[in-house]
Amino acid sequence: MGLLKLLIQEPLTDLEKCLNHLADGARPQRALLVSVVAMIPTWFLYVPIHELMHAGGCMVTGGTVTKLEISPQYGGTLLAEWIPWVVSGSDYAGRLSGFDPAGSDWTYLATVFAPFLLTVLFGVAIIKMCAKQRRPILMGIGIVIGLAPYYNVIGDYYEMASIMVTAAVTSLAGGGEGIAFQTIRSDDVFKLFGTLFTAPSELGLSGAGAVSAGIALALLSQLLAVVLAFITYAMGSAFAGLYVKPAANEVVNHQK
Repeated sequence: MGLLKLLIQEPLTDLEKCLNHLADGARPQRALLVSVVAMIPTWFLYVPIHELMHAGGCMVTGGTVTKLEISPQYGGTLLAEWIPWVVSGSDYAGRLSGFDPAGSDWTYLATVFAPFLLTVLFGVAIIKMCAKQRRPILMGIGIVIGLAPYYNVIGDYYEMASIMVTAAVTSLAGGGEGIAFQTIRSDDVFKLFGTLFTAPSELGLSGAGAVSAGIALALLSQLLAVVLAFITYAMGSAFAGLYVKPAANEVVNHQK
């Protein structure tokens, strides 16, 4: 429980410090507005980069990509002119809807996780910088990149967790052909649970036992997704420690 508490506490403490810096300085409302405004262009740049990194993660680890959907407002039209497998238009801001991990769950995991390397390598470090000193623009950027795991916890992080959970269940069941409960792997939790409760047969689940097991495994996957998000932040924190120096008061407290 101590480790779990530490995982949960660190991002909350960092955000509290960031907000305190905004509130304690001159014109706090203006500083907060600057942070919010900085989030807007960052978001519109981050979305296509995020989706392209999904595709890159797949290809680098041995998979193939056939279709990446990106909405026009996020540059889908422009990117489609340069990249053959990019399609302009999607029900989502962006979605890697056509890819083949070549039967490898490791490639599948790499595909889903790849964009969050930005969180680990840069995003958390930006938040750490803002926790040390008032930097409204950087804070807006840090919220988009550094906190990406948390607002993707019902999407990409659920998908990663469901890969792990179904792979574990398959292994415990002795393997065999196919992945057990493979249909609960999804990047859209709301759509998945809607189908689980209203039309489980569409997921290949029939009978009260199979449906109940599917729901239980999906809930377990969602819980694991939250844990994975906090672990990602901790990874980013560890990396940030290599080049973000602690504030002077933190050094003093540590020495005490």
